[in-house]
Amino acid sequence: MTDLGKLLVIVGGIMVLAGAGLILLGRTGIPLGKLPGDMVYRGKNSTVYFPLATSIVLSVALTLVMWVLGKWRK
Repeated sequence: MTDLGKLLVIVGGIMVLAGAGLILLGRTGIPLGKLPGDMVYRGKNSTVYFPLATSIVLSVALTLVMWVLGKWRK
C-alpha cells in the first residue's frame, strides 16, 4: 500500500506541474491550438478538433529538449 501511495503522490505532483505549465503557457500569447494546419470540423451537434500542426511543433520542441538533456547528462 505504501508504494501505491508514493506513486499517487508522484503522479499528482506531475499533474500539478503540467497544469501550472499550461496556465503559464496560456498567458504567453503563443497560439498553440490555433496554428495553420490545425483542423476543426463543426457539425450540427458536435465539434471535432485535430491539432496536427500543434502536435508537430510540440513533438519537435520536446525532441530537442530531450536531446539536449541527453547530451548534458553524458
